[in-house]
Amino acid sequence: MHRSLPILIGSLYLILSACQTNSKKTALQPNSETALESKKVTIEEVEAGIRTNIAARTEQGEGYFNFQKDTIDLSLKLVRVHTEYLSVLGPNEFFACVDLATENGDVYDMDFFLTGEPGNMRVTSTDLHKLNGKPYYTWKKNKEDKTWYTVPVEKASNDLLGVIEGKDNFDFTYEVALPELSGPAKMWLPIPQSDRFQNIEILSLEAPGQQQMIQEDEYGNTIWYLQLLPEHSSQKVTIRYRVEREEKAAYRDQDSDPKKYLEAASLMPVGDRFSTIAETVIREKQADTPLTQARALYDYIIDNMRYAKEGVYGTGDANYACDSKSGNCTEFHSFFISLARSAGIPARFAVGAAIPSERNEGGVDGYHCWAEFYAEGKWWPVDISEGNKYTPLATYYFGHHPANRIEFSRGRDLAPDPTPRSGPINFLAYPVLEIDGEPGYVETTFSFTRANPDS
Repeated sequence: MHRSLPILIGSLYLILSACQTNSKKTALQPNSETALESKKVTIEEVEAGIRTNIAARTEQGEGYFNFQKDTIDLSLKLVRVHTEYLSVLGPNEFFACVDLATENGDVYDMDFFLTGEPGNMRVTSTDLHKLNGKPYYTWKKNKEDKTWYTVPVEKASNDLLGVIEGKDNFDFTYEVALPELSGPAKMWLPIPQSDRFQNIEILSLEAPGQQQMIQEDEYGNTIWYLQLLPEHSSQKVTIRYRVEREEKAAYRDQDSDPKKYLEAASLMPVGDRFSTIAETVIREKQADTPLTQARALYDYIIDNMRYAKEGVYGTGDANYACDSKSGNCTEFHSFFISLARSAGIPARFAVGAAIPSERNEGGVDGYHCWAEFYAEGKWWPVDISEGNKYTPLATYYFGHHPANRIEFSRGRDLAPDPTPRSGPINFLAYPVLEIDGEPGYVETTFSFTRANPDS
């Protein structure tokens, strides 16, 4: 692939940086606005030209933006127009990049080139730039004639950023060190379930006391319920699993009613200021479908929240996330779910652990959680805190969860029978312990060994 084009009015920096996934404010915008002003063309007019073209091609394609090139034949839906990278290349020449998704959740970043006048712009060419955040090509500058051209990127990989695509296989150990038990105690632990994306085999269960597998019916969780006595103090509870996990993309789920994921939870309110924020973000992004609206909310959280384990973090309190604009994965995804549900987009919560991709054994750094939203008749996985930490993968994590993870449980406000005296369980990753009916703390560690690392 090799395309060259002249770039005028100081927009060289724009194209070189175009379609990077970091949507935070940068030096791109002053350059872009200067160029646009000199040509008396506004950002809004360039964006309108892009949207008009996409709408026309989508209508022609009976609801899909169709793209064909060589052996590639794609049917796509609009996800996002990158307004922060709209650029003037020269007199009546414009550039933009757009995210469009396939039915299975693969997101293509496409470069659009346009010519024309405001209100009468024509797309002259489109090309696939990235697939799920991985580039097909990058831009380079010709030193002689000062034009820019594209150069293929060979074997782009997300492995070093924590992502294993396709499949992963590993043994996973969940270990709990019981504290001093001053009286009778009860403990609830999550037991991962097999589904279409993970196959779970329990290799061993080791624990003192009376043991029982109980069900949480609302979200289909299985929970290991233990009744303990003081003589069990300082003993270990250990569960070993063999896990086969597949990368998750957008999927259909006939077993659940999306409407139930529009309701509020105790720490994920719906309505009020969450409706106001969602409506404002969606309106500013001109998002008119659930898919583009969800992407607008996803980007809003990435742009406005800071990943920080400080303050009252880790409870998944959407109000705290909204006020502090910080937290860990639970705050990121609880805030997103409150915003999505307030906008009429079903969204749901799950928690488990992310398995390191850069090594094949050792410890796992605590739990990790994520979310899914419902659009186009499918559930779309998102991992906003990872997209925030690893900006190059923000596109990947809108529509995908990698293979290197294990899911423990789903949902919030879990009410198994028996339920803890303190009430429904906020979410179940670490064990819930009660000693004489009062909350207790247990030290929990995770570890793994990857199966057949060289295969």
